[in-house]
Amino acid sequence: MLFAAGIGIGLMFYGVAEPVQHFLSPPLGIDPADTDAARNVAMAATIFHWGIHPWALYAVVALALAFSAYNLRLPLTIRAAFHPLLGNAVWGRFGHVIDIMAVFATLFGLATSLGLGAQQLAAGLAHLLGVPDTTTTRVLVIAVVTSIATVSVVSGMDKGIKRLSQANLVLALLALAFVLAVGPTLDVLSGFVGSIGHYLAEIGPLSNWVGRDDLDFMHGWTTFFWAWWISWAPFVGLFIARISRGRTVRQLVGCMLVVPVLLSALWFNAFGATALSMHIDGGHTAVVDAVGAGRLELGLFGLLEALPLGAVTSGIAIVLVAVFFITSSDSGSLVIDTITAGGKIDTPIGLRVFWCTFEGIVAITLLVSGGLVALQTAALITGFPFALLVLVMCVSLWKGLRAAARQG
Repeated sequence: MLFAAGIGIGLMFYGVAEPVQHFLSPPLGIDPADTDAARNVAMAATIFHWGIHPWALYAVVALALAFSAYNLRLPLTIRAAFHPLLGNAVWGRFGHVIDIMAVFATLFGLATSLGLGAQQLAAGLAHLLGVPDTTTTRVLVIAVVTSIATVSVVSGMDKGIKRLSQANLVLALLALAFVLAVGPTLDVLSGFVGSIGHYLAEIGPLSNWVGRDDLDFMHGWTTFFWAWWISWAPFVGLFIARISRGRTVRQLVGCMLVVPVLLSALWFNAFGATALSMHIDGGHTAVVDAVGAGRLELGLFGLLEALPLGAVTSGIAIVLVAVFFITSSDSGSLVIDTITAGGKIDTPIGLRVFWCTFEGIVAITLLVSGGLVALQTAALITGFPFALLVLVMCVSLWKGLRAAARQG
């Protein structure tokens, strides 16, 4: 559930496209003509965006919420995480503002993901079945998938979301195993270790914004991902806190900083490094041409087309994107429902249906009004205010844990 709710759509959309884009336009002043250097920094920059930084953020929010809910016996809602610092003031206006900011951040962070999922689904249908890739198609995709997500969210955590997440993980692992098996397996596996090393070596330069010349990379990629991760923080943090009862602090933090980081790095190496290897060593240009033309959503299908059973695997990829779409929508609806209900878990079905439907409407509105740019802008606008709240949440968590340690 952590994998499906957190980063599924992003892995599908950017799994091939981001490493290829960074290879074509390397950050940190690397010369694109230097193939080896460009490939190394491309993988390092990709893991930088999907590695420790976002999951450390989620771990802080999840730990703060879980601590307040299960140790302090407070409602499972965002405002409760500030109780060690603000005391009973969290039940007044301050708390209302905190929860409202969390709801807006979650709504627009989800809308960005749903918009990306709709773009990729429409592109996949056009690639496989010849369905016109138009705004109308993308709107219909969001409407259909939101309807399915509504059925799932009505079924609840244990039935709908859990079963879909399990099925999705199986499909994702099968897709990963397939690409590893039919692609340049040894290169990918050896490159996986190497890319982790390059990531650790470049994490300082990539994190530093002073004196940089690669402003397009910083603002178009790093800043967007920073805001997108933060806008997802209340959603993913609360969702992880909800399924983490009974875990220790070490288990929660250790799991979140190891498993998804390594799995994400392996995913990008399997898909992105395979696409780069096929381009550099095999002369396959479909993926590079699509990404270079700004059609990031076609990167995955361009790769699968060049591998055996391209039509079959493209169909499976469409199903995988759709199910990730559904699990993101229904788990996000459940989280927003919990926040707006003051931490209650068993809320009326009508309220769950409302939030799931409203998420779809927001995604459609942003997609129609400005496409990907509007989706990214929405994430930036809502992510920044919540970033300030996360800083305060860190202080509150530290104070609460310190008080608990003294009492224990």
